[in-house]
Amino acid sequence: MDKQSIFITATQINYFFVCKRKLWLFSHNITMEHNSELVELGNLLHQESYAKKRKEIEFDGIKIDFFEKNKALIHEVKKSKAIEKSHVWQIKYYLYRLKELGVEVEGEIDYPLQRKKEKFSLTDKDEKVILNIIAEIKLILKEPFAPQKIDQKICKKCSYYEFCYA
Repeated sequence: MDKQSIFITATQINYFFVCKRKLWLFSHNITMEHNSELVELGNLLHQESYAKKRKEIEFDGIKIDFFEKNKALIHEVKKSKAIEKSHVWQIKYYLYRLKELGVEVEGEIDYPLQRKKEKFSLTDKDEKVILNIIAEIKLILKEPFAPQKIDQKICKKCSYYEFCYA
């Protein structure tokens, strides 16, 4: 395993694109997700949308929603495309970590409420981008204080909203 990716979770990759403050807080064990109705709704969507196919695979900070062995395809289920870039890099990180283990698969993001699916593979360029993302995350996490809040529209739906704006 690439020592640079050890201890970086897929959630951290996702949060890197959503909000650096959220990334820092989450990584320093300040978690608010358990208080969020939207997170709860997302979990329910995961459980109900693909109940028959649903067999989570979890390892080293990675939690894949389900895997279609016959298609060599991993799936990530998301509620909406609102923060699509973070979803894309999260699934590419899964592909990267699996490749480190000698497992080459493709990935698919499923948006059941929109009845859409998007397929992804991992390129050499993606791998370089992921290494840069990991390095940037490590720099952010070394900071003694959380980055400033971003004050964006998405903040109102964030599980950390009250923490940042109270």
